[in-house]
Amino acid sequence: KQKILFIQTAFPGDAILTLPALQILKQSNPDCLIDVLCIPNTKEIFESSESVDNVIVLDKKGKHKSIFKTLKFSDELSKNNYCRVYSAHRSFRTALIVLNLRVKDSFGFDNSSLMHVYKNLVPYHLSKHEVQRNLDLIGYKYDNVNWKIKPIVKTTAEKKEKVREFILSNELSSGFIAVAPASIWNTKMYPAESYIKIINYLIDKENKVVLIGSKDEHEYLQTISDKCSKNVVNAAGKFSIVESIELIKSAKLLISNDSAPTHMGMAAGIKTLTIYCSTIPGFGFYPYSENSDYLSYDDLKCKPCGIHGYKKCPIKTFDCGKKLKPDLIIKKIEEMLIGRH
Repeated sequence: KQKILFIQTAFPGDAILTLPALQILKQSNPDCLIDVLCIPNTKEIFESSESVDNVIVLDKKGKHKSIFKTLKFSDELSKNNYCRVYSAHRSFRTALIVLNLRVKDSFGFDNSSLMHVYKNLVPYHLSKHEVQRNLDLIGYKYDNVNWKIKPIVKTTAEKKEKVREFILSNELSSGFIAVAPASIWNTKMYPAESYIKIINYLIDKENKVVLIGSKDEHEYLQTISDKCSKNVVNAAGKFSIVESIELIKSAKLLISNDSAPTHMGMAAGIKTLTIYCSTIPGFGFYPYSENSDYLSYDDLKCKPCGIHGYKKCPIKTFDCGKKLKPDLIIKKIEEMLIGRH
């Protein structure tokens, strides 16, 4: 069988938003094998896609960190004799790998590093959603509606049982609201005191709240939980990404920063409310599942200050987070919950 390589070595959220393109690519090339090149912490995501035949890990922060090791890695990769390569990642390292593969047909974005490495350049439209950009990369024609493809993540019976036991042991069977208040970028994080006010409101309305996040975020989430009026379940670090997606399938609503949990909500197919601080929906990473929404305070000359965000606000005001009042978010939450009925 002919082999196709798809390269996506970005963060977990980006990996999830790559799945719709991979699903279409598999549908249109059923007789081809599709390999995905990714980083260690997104391996599980691609292994959980039925559209992916093989997952290859590039450890660019570890054993493949040096350019020499990367080139040696790509020499080994070239033995797979790919007929086509698609690269959603636009880095210099990725371009070197593609160059070294010597593939006849390669596709990359026109704002990629060393863009002339790619035989076919695809326009990268800043105004489009990331899912649309990935569909552009594989040449899929879509309209204003049918681009909203659900990322399909398959799970195992073992993982389902682990989630089921967690739900039962925490008495969450009647439903809950999931809140993801952390991010690896501090200026993407809506203020903790505002999240506490929102969570306390939800608790007063007899909602159960589950905080989700990574193991590294457990301590931060616990500081939020400790300041809430009643017990809040802190699930940070208890589940993998795929398990977390399985967990939030049972949620009435997911509330998240502009971060990976937003895209996990898309894979779970649930209502998602994304709160934007230093970034904007216009970057193309907003929630797009049915009845999802977002809020952003945009009347600021300094916003957006960067694509990803910073450890600290560059002008030390953090108005993008502070001026987006909790009452406005609570009002939006109520609207979304009422819509559930």
